Amino acid sequence: MNHLKTKWIFLLTSCISIIIQSCGGVPEETSSNGPSDKVFAVADILTLVAEENDITRTLYTKGIVGAGKKQGLKFDEDWQDDEIEAGPLPALFLRGISSDIRKSDVPLGLYLGSDFPINASNKFQGKQAELFTKIKADQKPQHFYEEDQKLYTSMFADLAVAAPCVNCHNDHKSTTKTDWKLGDVMGATTWQYPSDSLSYKEAIGVINAYRNGTKAIYNAYLKEIAAFKIDSTKPQIGKNWPSKGFYLPTAEVFIDSVRKLASYHSMETLLLVERKDQNTTKDLASN
Repeated sequence: MNHLKTKWIFLLTSCISIIIQSCGGVPEETSSNGPSDKVFAVADILTLVAEENDITRTLYTKGIVGAGKKQGLKFDEDWQDDEIEAGPLPALFLRGISSDIRKSDVPLGLYLGSDFPINASNKFQGKQAELFTKIKADQKPQHFYEEDQKLYTSMFADLAVAAPCVNCHNDHKSTTKTDWKLGDVMGATTWQYPSDSLSYKEAIGVINAYRNGTKAIYNAYLKEIAAFKIDSTKPQIGKNWPSKGFYLPTAEVFIDSVRKLASYHSMETLLLVERKDQNTTKDLASN
């Protein structure tokens, strides 16, 4: 029975991966202004992509950085400097994703802030600082409209999920807090979008933009490794992870692992909204 369940989940995650990569499996939109176009509330889609981000960052932090350090891999905030042979720290991995999203046509914003940031420019201000106080208290997301920027905004707790995060922030030369511990709310990821609702195509565009950003920064890391001058510092890149030795997974293996962990939930969310939309359409038709 467990084998059948695993096989079924694998088939489902494979289906959603195909849907996310191309819009061929998504119901066509009736028109740009049709009543059924915008079927997703922006808070739902930002929550969906934030949950995938949590999975991605946890996998990178624990599976790559944490396990990699034990094998001799190095990670540094100046990882892209020619003289430094290292990979991006988790916060910089997120920044790389954010940077790639900004280059896309999808109007999705992604930022990481804190009340005790290492970089002063990441310190929360105004309404976000006020709402972050609530997030620290109960870890519940905050959804609101940012009047100054005219953007729908969602903030989600960013937790210290692994020792490398805690140690790095406590020991950093520019830190303003030295007693971080596992489980602390270290900051919040902030997501922004200009519309209060999204169509199927727009929702998939958001997820694709995030996944493309993940692949772009991971490939940038692998490219950096290829340029390492000392061969002994270059891990073997393939199917294996650092937990198995001096290895790193390819971008395809890393992204596939994220999808297998996140796609089932993503598909369930998309299908749930589709069912609700169909029921609403039937109710309207019956009236």
